[in-house]
Amino acid sequence: MTKTHSRRATAKAKSRAADARMLRIIAGRHRGRRLRFPAVDAIRPTPDRVRETLFNWLQGKIEGARCLDLFAGSGVLGLEALSRGATHVTLIERDRVAVDAIAAVVRAWGETGATVLQGDAFAILRQPSAAPLGGPLDIVFLDPPFESGALATAAALLERGDWLAETAYIYLEHRAREPLPALPRGWRPLKSGRAGEVEYHLWVRRPADAGPGDPIT
Repeated sequence: MTKTHSRRATAKAKSRAADARMLRIIAGRHRGRRLRFPAVDAIRPTPDRVRETLFNWLQGKIEGARCLDLFAGSGVLGLEALSRGATHVTLIERDRVAVDAIAAVVRAWGETGATVLQGDAFAILRQPSAAPLGGPLDIVFLDPPFESGALATAAALLERGDWLAETAYIYLEHRAREPLPALPRGWRPLKSGRAGEVEYHLWVRRPADAGPGDPIT
């Protein structure tokens, strides 16, 4: 292979890699907009098809909601929620490169309803309440790296602190071949699905005065 052909092959490979890191917003005021996430190994974005299913499940609950994208990664779950009418979304991510990429998208899109924080999710959840985030949260996205084993701890900290609205919806992702960890007693499952090696679920935090048969909408 000549040097010219080698350079072209390298350029094409880089272009394909960049395209693979491109995501699009499915619906709402930013519908069709695209964002590129950085080449960080821990980032595993929720696929379009799963995101579409999730937000169909949340139809009627996103508008006006206060949301938390706890292990934000690419930020696409929180940005999709903003696009669909969430009042405010806090996106928390440990990796500085990923945080800078999310913040750049928020600025480029002129979004004022987003707060992007760099830090350890558990350390933030050990704070006494969600007041700095605008009050108790209506919707939380929990999509940590599979190998972190973080779901159970994050769920417990959310419930232990004054983080969640009386009725809050919690989205969870985990590796399909592994069971869900134990979750707080006041949470109950609503929906679930599977896409390849990923299982995804929507749970609800039941109000304290709701009986086991009471409908929650």
